[in-house]
Amino acid sequence: MTITVILASIAVFSWKMLGYLIPQRWITAGIRQFSERVTVVLMAALVGVQTFVSANQIEFDARVPALGVAAILFALRAPYIVVVIAAAAVAGGLRLLGF
Repeated sequence: MTITVILASIAVFSWKMLGYLIPQRWITAGIRQFSERVTVVLMAALVGVQTFVSANQIEFDARVPALGVAAILFALRAPYIVVVIAAAAVAGGLRLLGF
């Protein structure tokens, strides 16, 4: 497992460095748009999986309302630390109540 994490980290780092080495003239508007959008899509997929999936099953537990609170606070442009603390408090409070 440790070797896998180390190899994956090296692969990701090498791709990041490769991005800096590619000449600017090779990067077209289409490639730039794709790279901007794929980042958002991958982050949304990660949040979705981490929020709604547990033990290979879809579950709606305290994480879902916490994500909703975080989304509302982000829409209101609250500072990141406030969003994290509020979402954690919501999730913790709901778990304390047995949800």
